[in-house]
Amino acid sequence: MDFLKKKTEKETLLKKYKTLTEEAFKLSHSNRTASDAKTKEANDILEKIKALETQEKGD
Repeated sequence: MDFLKKKTEKETLLKKYKTLTEEAFKLSHSNRTASDAKTKEANDILEKIKALETQEKGD
């Protein structure tokens, strides 16, 4: 029944980060401004992931 297990916040953020970085890469070939915006979003999510990891170590 592992498939029913709810994803952790970190797993959800990692998936979103991966999606955003892929989109940014694709956009970098056609629309640099949009690519930069996606990269910024991805970096913001990465900061959240790092904060969660720090919090997990503290617990």
